[in-house]
Parts: sequence; structure tokens; C-alpha cells
Amino acid sequence: MGHDIIGYNKSGKEIAYARFGMSNYNAIILYSLLDAEKYYAGVSGSGHITSFSIQQIEKAYQLFKSGEFLMDQWDRKQILNFVQNCLAAAQKEGSVRVAFC
Repeated sequence: MGHDIIGYNKSGKEIAYARFGMSNYNAIILYSLLDAEKYYAGVSGSGHITSFSIQQIEKAYQLFKSGEFLMDQWDRKQILNFVQNCLAAAQKEGSVRVAFC
């Protein structure tokens, strides 16, 4: 069990990935940045897929960059990479799809 959060571009290609163990409380930070707490199912994601606009991903990026989040360097890097990769795809295509598994 764990949180696998996967970003996809419009053609369905995986463009971003973040993995958190089921007991890693840092997973909720990424859910929160995306305003996607409803997809958090405790020890894993809910299994749902949803779309995020460029504005939503930009907001997540700005929140992360301006916030003081206490976490290890690995999780900080994977969250930043996830959001940056989703932002790059959304800037090209207008939106990105994210699966919360």
C-alpha cells in the first residue's frame, strides 16, 4: 500500500510521478497543494483520475515555492519535480490529468 500519484499529458503519456509509502505523512502535502484532499484515502489514493488546469498547477507551484514545509530532501525534491513536470505539460496543453492510486 502507498500513494502513487501520476501525471499524464493529453495523449496519455506519463509526465510526472510521486511515490509515498502508506505511512509517509508527506503525501498529504501534495494532495493539499493540488487541492485534492478528497482523493486521499488514508493508506493510498482513492484510485480516481482528475484534470487540473494550468491555473491550478501554477497555484500549486507557487504555494510550494512560498511555503515552509518540514520534510526530508527526497520528498521535497519529488514533490517539486512532480509539480514542475505537470506545470510544463499544462503550459503546453492547457491542462494535465492526475491519477491518485
